[in-house]
Amino acid sequence: MKRTWMWCLVGLLSLGSVAWAQDKQAGGGTEKAVAALEQQWLQSQKANNPDLVAPLLADKFTGTDSEGKVRGKAESLANAKATKYDSVDYDDVKVTAFGDTAIAMGGFKAKGTDASGKPLDVHERWTDTWMKMSNGQWQCVASHSSPVKM
Repeated sequence: MKRTWMWCLVGLLSLGSVAWAQDKQAGGGTEKAVAALEQQWLQSQKANNPDLVAPLLADKFTGTDSEGKVRGKAESLANAKATKYDSVDYDDVKVTAFGDTAIAMGGFKAKGTDASGKPLDVHERWTDTWMKMSNGQWQCVASHSSPVKM
């Protein structure tokens, strides 16, 4: 009887280890997938083409900019269309997955002209919240940026 329980325990621990390893592999895949979507967002900014980022934003997307202005999807895309970048880059991008949710964060530096036509020279930190939707696609549901004080 003692030996049977020991083998059951060994079996359960083995199954748990396999499940944990599969979860870690899936998380790594999720993190890579979301990081690639963040790069697509960056490319939309580099190309001054918000149509590239539009499918990445959930219909109920909410963005909060570094001045505290809160915008929905349509207003965010209109603002992006009116903003013209001369240079834009991300740095220190990290993605952490939590099941069907992922948090991406990084640095943002850009120069150009903002939506109101004023010169733009920003250094910010951003955090994006991504969710895996029922159709299996990842979409950003919320974004927040804060200025980096130098």
